[in-house]
Amino acid sequence: MTKRHNASIAEASGLTFDRLIVAVLFIALFAMAVRTPADTDMWWHLGAGRAIVTTGHIPYADEFSFTVRGRPWVDVYWLAQAGMYALYSLGGNVALAVLVAVLVVAAFAFVYPQMEGGPFLCALLIILAATATSVIWSPRPQMLSFVFLALTGYIVYLYKWRQVNRLWVLIPLFVLWANVHGGYALGLMLIGSVIMGEVLNRLTGRAAAPEVMTWRETGLLVGVGILCGLALLVNPYMLGTWVLPFRTIGIKTLQGFIQEWASPDFHNLYEQPMLWLLFGLLAAVGLSGRGWDWSDLVVVLVFGYSAFLARRNIAPFALVAVPVLARQAAHFVETIVSRIRLPVSARQDLKPELSSALNWLIVILIALAALLKCGMALSPQMIDRAQRQTIPVRAVEWMKQNHVTGPMYNSYNWGGYLLWALPEEPVFVDGRTDVYDEFLPQYVQVMFVRPGWQDVLDRYGVRLALTERDSFLATMLATQPQWRLAYRDDQAVIFVRGEH
Repeated sequence: MTKRHNASIAEASGLTFDRLIVAVLFIALFAMAVRTPADTDMWWHLGAGRAIVTTGHIPYADEFSFTVRGRPWVDVYWLAQAGMYALYSLGGNVALAVLVAVLVVAAFAFVYPQMEGGPFLCALLIILAATATSVIWSPRPQMLSFVFLALTGYIVYLYKWRQVNRLWVLIPLFVLWANVHGGYALGLMLIGSVIMGEVLNRLTGRAAAPEVMTWRETGLLVGVGILCGLALLVNPYMLGTWVLPFRTIGIKTLQGFIQEWASPDFHNLYEQPMLWLLFGLLAAVGLSGRGWDWSDLVVVLVFGYSAFLARRNIAPFALVAVPVLARQAAHFVETIVSRIRLPVSARQDLKPELSSALNWLIVILIALAALLKCGMALSPQMIDRAQRQTIPVRAVEWMKQNHVTGPMYNSYNWGGYLLWALPEEPVFVDGRTDVYDEFLPQYVQVMFVRPGWQDVLDRYGVRLALTERDSFLATMLATQPQWRLAYRDDQAVIFVRGEH
């Protein structure tokens, strides 16, 4: 057996430099995604999951508030919530944080095969996309939509760009999707965008391009898309789940009141990676000379438009746009890099076995550093500090110790935690926007102390108010003789009314 053949075997079985880049990339993604759980909406999902697991039934109406109690509730998240609660019962906040990191890695594991170019380029673009999507990395069912959208993109990519038909996977995927989160609309958007793009490809004279689908292939994708839409009916709420996304985006209060539904504010640095992706894509198209594939263009336009309408759609845009950016940038970037590439003769002179060993050493050291970072983020002290900054832990402890009861006004962001921490005390409002769609204007009226705010509190018999210390309502209640300040810390205040 020749020395060259031995080297080839060693290289094939060892950790090559290209594989090292990929390994470091996904270790870095995992470390980036392990965060201290502090999302306020996490708590109402856990509370709903607890109710589902302990009672053994799926909710069809609100049972957590006193303001809209009994209102129909399409809890499309029910399966994810039950899973979240079970996981939390086993491993607490740490288990949920690790789950988020695993889901982030899984999503980009489906995105990475769609990329073109060398490992450096792919890793750089994946990190950029990960930075853009990181705004939604939290223990919520939407993380499953994050993974499912990436998987949908991968299956469609295989079908269009690699002529590998795995479209049948989409049908059971959408059945599952309809029972964990309402983001299945994103999957249908992606399929529909590709179908529209393929029609335009053929109508504009690009039929000869190898990646363009035939009419028969496009028709098959249309059929699968229809079956995916029908698969959404396989859930406890039937048609209610199918129409939920359309009802949600029709809630006018969302964009004016809830931050994640508002348009991006690019003065915030953490929202700017979307712009970097978009401008990078435009530059790559101009410099590569490759031209647009209509499917890529329609996908970018549709998801880009939705991202400009709502912050929460930045992450889906980044997931579907980064493979398009890689396809456009690969040729141009590799040509430039080849001209300025530093000598690598020292690395090439190393024996494959030694090179592989050094690469493994690098991976181990980076993995240890990542574990150290994860351990710091998930330490009990860090979790306690982060959660005390975002939810009224001390105020709730005081309420329990003093047996203070409502009916209680609470701020929107804290309703989910109160639902979890005080299950016997119905909340005024929480993060379930689809349940409170008609009630939210009344909540906003009280929160901003607009004319008639007292009438709202009287209408619901509110005797207790838990709100932020520096809120408009706290300032106003302090001037009202019928309200008495009962508790105060650096985060929250509690006012009681009358002789309560």
